[in-house]
Amino acid sequence: QVHLVESGGGLVQAGGSLRLSCAGSGRDLSDDAMGWFRQAPGKEREFVSAITRTGGGTFYTDSVKGRFTISRDHAKNTVYLQMNSLKPEDTALYYCVAGSRYLPNREDRVDYWGQGTQVTVSS
Repeated sequence: QVHLVESGGGLVQAGGSLRLSCAGSGRDLSDDAMGWFRQAPGKEREFVSAITRTGGGTFYTDSVKGRFTISRDHAKNTVYLQMNSLKPEDTALYYCVAGSRYLPNREDRVDYWGQGTQVTVSS
C-alpha cells in the first residue's frame, strides 16, 4: 500500500519560511511525478507546485512563483516544498500528491494523496 507522509508544517509569521517534506513508503517515488496541493478554509483545493520524475521540470501556480521551490531526493524517496516569504493567504492544509502517468497539476491526474500538513501564517 502506498503512503505519502507530509511533515514540516506549522505556525510562522508573515515573511517567514517553512520546508515541507513528503516521504513515500510502499512505492518508489522516482517512478512518479510529484506535487503539492493546498486547501484553505472555505476554499476549494488548488494546485501549488509539481515536479517531473527526473526533477528536470518544475511548475508553480502564479501566486507562489518566486517564493516556493519544489525539489526531490530520489535516494531518500522524498519530495520537498521550500516556502519563503510566506503570506497569510498561504495558510492552508498542504497535500503531497503523486502522479504515476501524468504530471499531477490537476486533481484528476493525481493517483496518490497524502493526509496533509497544516501551514498557518500569522500577520
